[in-house]
Amino acid sequence: MKYFFDNNLSAHLAHAVGELCKVEETVAEVIHLRDKFPANAKDHDWIAALAAEGHWVVLSQDGLRKNDLERKALRESGLIVFVLQRQWAERRHWDKAQNLVKWWPAVMDQSRRIKGGAAFRIPWRFGAGQFEQIKL
Repeated sequence: MKYFFDNNLSAHLAHAVGELCKVEETVAEVIHLRDKFPANAKDHDWIAALAAEGHWVVLSQDGLRKNDLERKALRESGLIVFVLQRQWAERRHWDKAQNLVKWWPAVMDQSRRIKGGAAFRIPWRFGAGQFEQIKL
Protein backbone atom coordinates (compact mmCIF):
# COMPACT_ATOMS: atom_id res chain seq x y z
CA MET A 1 0.00 0.00 0.00
CA LYS A 2 0.96 3.61 -0.53
CA TYR A 3 -0.09 6.28 1.94
CA PHE A 4 -0.77 9.91 1.02
CA PHE A 5 -1.08 12.73 3.57
CA ASP A 6 -3.30 15.59 2.41
CA ASN A 7 -2.01 19.17 2.54
CA ASN A 8 -3.99 19.87 5.72
CA LEU A 9 -1.62 17.58 7.63
CA SER A 10 2.01 18.27 8.42
CA ALA A 11 4.60 17.10 5.91
CA HIS A 12 6.86 16.41 8.90
CA LEU A 13 4.25 14.02 10.28
CA ALA A 14 3.97 12.23 6.94
CA HIS A 15 7.73 11.86 6.65
CA ALA A 16 8.06 10.62 10.25
CA VAL A 17 5.42 7.94 9.62
CA GLY A 18 7.22 7.10 6.38
CA GLU A 19 10.47 6.51 8.26
CA LEU A 20 8.71 4.28 10.80
CA CYS A 21 7.10 2.29 7.98
CA LYS A 22 10.42 1.33 6.40
CA VAL A 23 10.25 -1.89 8.45
CA GLU A 24 6.78 -2.74 7.07
CA GLU A 25 6.86 -5.04 4.04
CA THR A 26 3.32 -4.10 3.01
CA VAL A 27 4.01 -0.34 2.94
CA ALA A 28 5.53 0.76 -0.34
CA GLU A 29 5.52 4.49 0.29
CA VAL A 30 4.33 7.25 2.65
CA ILE A 31 4.30 10.76 1.20
CA HIS A 32 2.84 14.20 1.68
CA LEU A 33 0.86 16.00 -1.02
CA ARG A 34 3.75 18.42 -1.65
CA ASP A 35 6.09 15.48 -2.35
CA LYS A 36 4.07 14.66 -5.46
CA PHE A 37 1.95 17.69 -6.39
CA PRO A 38 2.11 21.48 -6.12
CA ALA A 39 0.93 22.82 -2.76
CA ASN A 40 -2.06 24.46 -4.47
CA ALA A 41 -3.16 21.32 -6.34
CA LYS A 42 -6.93 21.00 -6.56
CA ASP A 43 -8.32 18.05 -4.61
CA HIS A 44 -10.10 16.54 -7.60
CA ASP A 45 -6.81 16.62 -9.59
CA TRP A 46 -4.72 14.70 -7.08
CA ILE A 47 -7.63 12.35 -6.33
CA ALA A 48 -7.84 11.44 -10.04
CA ALA A 49 -4.06 11.00 -10.31
CA LEU A 50 -3.87 8.72 -7.26
CA ALA A 51 -6.90 6.72 -8.43
CA ALA A 52 -5.24 6.16 -11.82
CA GLU A 53 -2.09 4.84 -10.13
CA GLY A 54 -4.04 2.64 -7.71
CA HIS A 55 -3.23 1.25 -4.25
CA TRP A 56 -3.25 4.63 -2.48
CA VAL A 57 -4.64 5.30 0.98
CA VAL A 58 -5.40 8.96 1.76
CA LEU A 59 -5.18 10.60 5.19
CA SER A 60 -6.89 13.94 5.65
CA GLN A 61 -7.91 16.27 8.43
CA ASP A 62 -10.53 18.30 6.59
CA GLY A 63 -13.50 16.17 7.63
CA LEU A 64 -14.50 15.50 4.02
CA ARG A 65 -16.45 18.73 3.97
CA LYS A 66 -15.95 18.82 0.25
CA ASN A 67 -18.13 20.24 -2.43
CA ASP A 68 -20.20 17.78 -4.44
CA LEU A 69 -17.59 17.50 -7.22
CA GLU A 70 -14.85 16.52 -4.78
CA ARG A 71 -17.08 14.11 -2.86
CA LYS A 72 -18.07 12.48 -6.15
CA ALA A 73 -14.41 12.24 -7.19
CA LEU A 74 -13.55 10.50 -3.92
CA ARG A 75 -16.58 8.20 -4.13
CA GLU A 76 -15.69 7.10 -7.67
CA SER A 77 -11.93 6.95 -7.11
CA GLY A 78 -11.72 3.59 -5.38
CA LEU A 79 -9.33 5.16 -2.87
CA ILE A 80 -9.31 4.25 0.80
CA VAL A 81 -9.66 7.43 2.85
CA PHE A 82 -9.03 8.02 6.55
CA VAL A 83 -10.20 11.31 8.03
CA LEU A 84 -9.02 12.50 11.41
CA GLN A 85 -11.91 13.43 13.69
CA ARG A 86 -12.29 17.16 14.39
CA GLN A 87 -10.58 16.87 17.80
CA TRP A 88 -7.25 16.14 16.10
CA ALA A 89 -7.11 19.70 14.75
CA GLU A 90 -7.25 21.09 18.29
CA ARG A 91 -4.18 19.14 19.43
CA ARG A 92 -0.57 20.23 19.47
CA HIS A 93 1.95 18.78 17.03
CA TRP A 94 3.60 16.32 19.45
CA ASP A 95 0.30 15.06 20.84
CA LYS A 96 -0.99 14.53 17.32
CA ALA A 97 2.21 12.70 16.31
CA GLN A 98 2.09 10.43 19.35
CA ASN A 99 -1.55 9.54 18.80
CA LEU A 100 -1.16 8.91 15.07
CA VAL A 101 1.73 6.52 15.75
CA LYS A 102 -0.56 4.71 18.21
CA TRP A 103 -3.29 4.45 15.55
CA TRP A 104 -0.98 3.62 12.64
CA PRO A 105 -0.92 -0.22 12.96
CA ALA A 106 -4.75 -0.19 12.91
CA VAL A 107 -4.72 2.10 9.84
CA MET A 108 -2.38 -0.29 8.02
CA ASP A 109 -4.43 -3.33 9.03
CA GLN A 110 -7.72 -1.76 7.94
CA SER A 111 -6.14 -0.65 4.64
CA ARG A 112 -4.98 -4.18 3.86
CA ARG A 113 -8.43 -5.64 4.49
CA ILE A 114 -10.36 -3.26 2.22
CA LYS A 115 -10.87 -4.06 -1.44
CA GLY A 116 -12.02 -1.05 -3.42
CA GLY A 117 -12.82 2.34 -1.98
CA ALA A 118 -14.00 3.20 1.50
CA ALA A 119 -13.83 6.09 3.95
CA PHE A 120 -13.26 5.97 7.70
CA ARG A 121 -13.03 8.48 10.52
CA ILE A 122 -10.20 8.11 13.05
CA PRO A 123 -11.36 9.21 16.50
CA TRP A 124 -8.94 10.99 18.83
CA ARG A 125 -9.40 8.41 21.59
CA PHE A 126 -7.90 5.06 20.67
CA GLY A 127 -10.20 3.01 22.93
CA ALA A 128 -10.87 -0.25 21.11
CA GLY A 129 -9.04 0.99 18.02
CA GLN A 130 -12.19 1.06 15.90
CA PHE A 131 -12.92 3.34 12.99
CA GLU A 132 -16.24 4.88 12.04
CA GLN A 133 -17.21 4.26 8.42
CA ILE A 134 -18.11 7.44 6.53
CA LYS A 135 -20.51 7.70 3.62
CA LEU A 136 -19.08 9.82 0.80
